[in-house]
Amino acid sequence: MPAALLSRRAAIVQSAGVIAVVLVLPAAAAALPEPKGRVILTLSGQIGQPNRGKDAVFDMAMLEALPQHSFTTRTPWHDRPVKFTGPLLADVLATVKAQGKTINASAINDYTIRIPMADAQTQGVIVARLLDDRPMAVRDKGPLFVVYPFDSKAELRSSVYYERSIWQLKRMSIE
Repeated sequence: MPAALLSRRAAIVQSAGVIAVVLVLPAAAAALPEPKGRVILTLSGQIGQPNRGKDAVFDMAMLEALPQHSFTTRTPWHDRPVKFTGPLLADVLATVKAQGKTINASAINDYTIRIPMADAQTQGVIVARLLDDRPMAVRDKGPLFVVYPFDSKAELRSSVYYERSIWQLKRMSIE
């Protein structure tokens, strides 16, 4: 079989006259590793890729390893536009193979809010870990902050989306 006909996910291995096709699985199919540092985020519920019992737990390095996205936006909590950086909420959910319609997000202070899964797919929501390129301390609404790009659409500048922007995020349960 000519190499040009092989897909990107297959390779030919020839050894001692034997040809074998080896499938290379995408990274998303690999097992979610155990965190090496302090657990900073736990996902539970309808997930297909746990790494600790029925939960998926992340340390900051695991979140940093996901593709990072940034935007600058005004918020009701800051006196000027600020830059947020972190993985897309959609990427975090895809990493654990989340299936469901609702995210029940909880903060360190036990504030909880329901976020529609559709928001993760359509609104460009990120799990911010940096504020103006610096890690966020708990007193700065960190270390994780679910934030919407409020300045990208007028409809996002409303109490509905402000309430869904949960800071000091610690847990998400997928229903």
